[in-house]
Amino acid sequence: MTETTIAIHRLEHGRGLPLPEVATQSAAGVDLLAAVEDAVTIAPGARKLVPTGIAIALPEGFEAQVRPRSGLAMRHGITVLNAPGTIDADYRGEVGVLLINHGTETFTVERGMRIAQMVVAPVAHIVWVESAELPTSERGAGGFGSTGFTTAPGKR
Repeated sequence: MTETTIAIHRLEHGRGLPLPEVATQSAAGVDLLAAVEDAVTIAPGARKLVPTGIAIALPEGFEAQVRPRSGLAMRHGITVLNAPGTIDADYRGEVGVLLINHGTETFTVERGMRIAQMVVAPVAHIVWVESAELPTSERGAGGFGSTGFTTAPGKR
């Protein structure tokens, strides 16, 4: 894995919480923690912006994606509403996590709880080249669901 140095600033309400870190050596993302003073509840169907207590300075040519934690989604129906949320290299504000409760019960976010994960990745800047025609592909112009759901080889 490639290491990239990223400046991080711990905000006052993030003091006492560990900095984001990978859970295992091969993990793609770091855990983001809730930097709330008091517990925050999210009713079914409701959403809340949860602070993390950190701000970062990504190097030019990188982005960070805020993604849901699978355990919260599976057990409680809690996910990141705008998943993946993008943090651009020029953003210097607090990293916030927009959580939504798709579950059937009120969910409580407590200080230090792992609420999301963040993956840092390189970004390709594109240059559009307008073309009268596009090259053909196996899929072509097929839209939503056009590749089907294969249940067995050769059957759709």
